[in-house]
Amino acid sequence: MERLIERFMRYCRIDTQSDEESTTYPSTAKQLNLSRMLVEELKEIGMQEVELDEHGYVMATLPANLPEGHKEIPVIGFISHVDTSPSVTGANVDPQWVDYEGGDIVLPKDPSQVIRVADYPMLKDYEGTPIITTDGTTLLGADDKAGIAEIMTAMEQLIQDKDALHGKVRVLFTPDEEIGRGVEFLDIEKLGVECAYTMDGSKLGEIENENFNAFGAQITIRGKNVHPGYAKDKMINALRVLSFLVTQFPEDMLPESTEGREGYVHPHEATACEEEASLHVLIRDFEREGVESKQVLLWEICARTEERFPGAEVTCTFKHSYDNMRFRLEERPEIVEYAMEAAKRVGVEPHLSSIRGGTDGAMMTAKGIPTPNIFTGAHAFHAKTEWAAVSTMRKSVETIIELVKIWAEKA
Repeated sequence: MERLIERFMRYCRIDTQSDEESTTYPSTAKQLNLSRMLVEELKEIGMQEVELDEHGYVMATLPANLPEGHKEIPVIGFISHVDTSPSVTGANVDPQWVDYEGGDIVLPKDPSQVIRVADYPMLKDYEGTPIITTDGTTLLGADDKAGIAEIMTAMEQLIQDKDALHGKVRVLFTPDEEIGRGVEFLDIEKLGVECAYTMDGSKLGEIENENFNAFGAQITIRGKNVHPGYAKDKMINALRVLSFLVTQFPEDMLPESTEGREGYVHPHEATACEEEASLHVLIRDFEREGVESKQVLLWEICARTEERFPGAEVTCTFKHSYDNMRFRLEERPEIVEYAMEAAKRVGVEPHLSSIRGGTDGAMMTAKGIPTPNIFTGAHAFHAKTEWAAVSTMRKSVETIIELVKIWAEKA
């Protein structure tokens, strides 16, 4: 427990914020500060084949310790990302140890930042136990340094426990997950796993086996610009056209009005002047049919906008981002079943859940490596109110250890 928490708080203090505007990979050099540290620690605890490659990927191997004659079993992997969100600063993070006794938590360096029970009712489950928070001025970085600390601690314990039989396990720490580029340059063959697990979830017992199907839509509007003093019956103002188009998005289909398994269309980014305007839209849905219906909706909105503004040219193109991992995982049900059994063995009641977003696991699954997501105890991702439950972090470590053993047992 002490090793787990010491690691976690030390990792959190390292600024690893990624940058979505960058054209380099990793997007920020400072992510490598943590990556290099992890390389040295992996070697210290006895991991083999430890390396940091030219793209910033850290890989390492826990060799199998199966007796001679044991049936060969699949190589599995555990993955977490080193970067933190561009949304909130990751510099000068000062993790706070809180012996939680209940109620709302006012963060010390900015009292306007409050972790409220109304927002996080699961806080009640942690009364009388420690949690780790920010000081209110930065994010914490539990997304995903909790996952890194848990993987490191689990690997160390497996190395020390000579009686725990297991097959070959690969560890991967990626950069730039927060900007959707986490496995963009990953050499899948070099990683060499049959399946993997991202340690990037949240609530105790949560095993995430699906995520959104994701598309981007690019809407372009071409108007007609003339001198405003002589514009009557001549000008077609693309900015006005764009303003009308955005109002046509159904109110009940926006991110701010959807939850659970509901998909959404999200006007994400726009540029505009009289001559031309463009709008980028995110399309998300757990079902393929839902994505298709939302694409049809956008075409209809574009057509309606052209009717409202004769002479305006409105075009819409789509780009695929990633798919729901559920479809691949259904072909290999044991991958999720073993994770749920591992949680049960350590006294946790597992439950399947859906990610309202994407992870490295979604990208890995799309590349042919089925990769569900496992809880870490981190909450309030990307916010100054981010916090982590210490007891759940410990259960996460125990789940990893049992999961590795289960793969050997089932063979």
